[in-house]
Formats: sequence, C-alpha cells, structure tokens
Amino acid sequence: MRFDLLLKGGRVIDPASGLDAMRDVAVAGGRIAAIEPNIAAEQAGQIVDAGGRLVTPGLIDLHSHVYWGGTSLGVDADRLAAKSGTTTFIDAGSAGAGNFLGFRRHVMERSKVRILAYVNISFAGIFGFSHTVMVGECGDLRLCDPREVVATVREHGDVIVGVKVRSGRIAGGNSGIAPVDIAIEAADHAGLPLMAHIDEPPPGRSEVLPRLRRGDVLTHCFRPFPNAPVFASGAVRPDMRLARERGVIFDIGHGMGSFDFSVAKAMLAEGLAPDVISSDVHLYCVDGPAFDLLVCMSKLMALGMPLTDVLRAATQRPAEAVGRTDLGKLAVGAPADLALLRLQAGNFTFFDSTGGKLVARERL
Repeated sequence: MRFDLLLKGGRVIDPASGLDAMRDVAVAGGRIAAIEPNIAAEQAGQIVDAGGRLVTPGLIDLHSHVYWGGTSLGVDADRLAAKSGTTTFIDAGSAGAGNFLGFRRHVMERSKVRILAYVNISFAGIFGFSHTVMVGECGDLRLCDPREVVATVREHGDVIVGVKVRSGRIAGGNSGIAPVDIAIEAADHAGLPLMAHIDEPPPGRSEVLPRLRRGDVLTHCFRPFPNAPVFASGAVRPDMRLARERGVIFDIGHGMGSFDFSVAKAMLAEGLAPDVISSDVHLYCVDGPAFDLLVCMSKLMALGMPLTDVLRAATQRPAEAVGRTDLGKLAVGAPADLALLRLQAGNFTFFDSTGGKLVARERL
C-alpha cells in the first residue's frame, strides 16, 4: 500500500487505546492507515522524522474563543493551531443565536483547523469583553431566549456541540441563577450538554452545581476565591464531590482569571484531577501571546499529573464530552488528526491567574 505521509520513529501515546510505544504512523487519504513498529520508508510519499518526539492524537481545546474579528476577545485559530498541536478548537459561547451564522460563514468555514462550538444562551453572545469594557451578556434576561437557541441548534447542528452559559455577578449582573435555568432548559430540549461558567457570586457554586446533569461541563473548575471549589483549609467542598460522582465533567478553562495553583494542588491531592484540560484562550489571557493549550498541559504536569493523564484530558476526554468519538484517538481508519510534540527538559517558570509561581523541570 502507498501512503501519503509517514511519521517514523516517534513515541506514540494514545490514551484512548492505552498505547505508549515506539511506533511508525502512516497516513493515506486524510486518515490513519497503519500503526506499526516498522513501516518501510519506500511506501510513503513524504516522511517526517519523529525521533525524539511524541506522536499523539491532535489536541482538542474544549474551551476557546476563536470568533476572530467578530468578537472583541476572539483569536485566530489557524495561527494558534500549528504552534499548539491543536487540531480541534471548540468555541465556548463566543456567538449566540443572533450572530452564529456569521461565526460559521466567516470563521468556521474559512479555517483550516476544525472549529466546533457551544452556542451562548445569550442572543448576542459575548459582546462586551476587554480590559476596559466588561458587559455581561446575561445581565439582560431579554437576551436569554431558549427558543432562539434551539432553533440555531437545529440549523447548525453539525457544528454545535452544546449550550454555554456564563453566570455570576460579572457575566450576569443581577440576573442571579435565571440564565443557568434557561440554558439548561434549552440544552435539554436540544438534547445537548451544557457548559457552565461561574465567576463571582451571586450566584454561587452551591446554586449552580446541583443543577448540572451527567455530561454537563463545569468550566473554571480550579478557579480562585471567591467561588473556589475548596475551603481555605484546602479541603474539597462537598458539592464538588457530589458533582463528580453525578458525572459532571470538570474542565480547567484557564483563561484570564480561572486557574489557581493552590486550588489545583488541593484538588489533585484529594483525587479530583480535571477531566479536561482546556485553555479558555482569548486576547486577554494571563500569559499573553505565549498562551496556548500546551502551556495549560505543562502546568498540570508541573503539579504532578502524569503525562498520559494530561494527554487524555486534552484528547480523549474532550472528544467524549462533545460526542465526537471519531476524534481524540489514534486508530486505523480514524481521521489523521495528529500532534508532533516534544517533551523539553530544563527550568521553566509558570504563573497562575493570581500571580502564583511554579518552577518545573519539564514542559511540552
């Protein structure tokens, strides 16, 4: 058989199948054609030397903001993809029913990288977000109509993977818990999961968490005080444990202000690792232009999370969260979504969103 591309001599790690071994990976017709200990170079039209590299499933960023040019916080997914190993960006509610068509036509359909999306419960999406302007899209409940969301899902169901709601004093003003309830009703009617953001109370975590269903996503799961998932002592709050037992998916959603090393350490120490590692990448992230999914993954490794678990949380688990089990794995016949990564040794300094510092010996 003739292959289009051959990645030769890399350490292949596929958490979905448990594979971690030196393998060659061949691609033909945009799909993985073979994964073998040794594939003859003469069989391939193009050969990439993967020696000393990790060959993994293409990374999936479950929480990103890539409505570039259409919202104030959007970044260019294609520019970010190559340097981060991300082959699928899932936009977390940048667009609502009122501007989703523009997002699809002008960004999704023109991008080389795959883009899927959660549609925002707010008709306008995230429209007022910058260093100097912060207008929560759920502050006016007239913008939160579940019928508009369901209609948008029916029209764009091939690219919409869920419903997004941002709740809290910043995103919702005086709307309280109402945006969450409206979003859950819309998600239920559309047969989709919900991704819930909680910023500063009200409402608090104790109001939002009990409403989340199995398969719904709690993003910013390691956020700092207030609305932190742990007590000041470091003990995990009971409602977080109940949510995990119920099947709520924990996603870090790092971003600008939602990742605290001390919280993450406490959660990991009590066995509550994140299900998903995502960046919440946008124009105002804590690490600036250097920020991407690999930075977030490296921070979790620095906190002691094993490499394979980190890769699972950025490949297999986000694919499962959005019902795309064709993605996030290396299997013959699957789409050839591949990432070629390097595990670097040295001294690397990482920062969290509160100014906390951590020095690590490895990074991706």
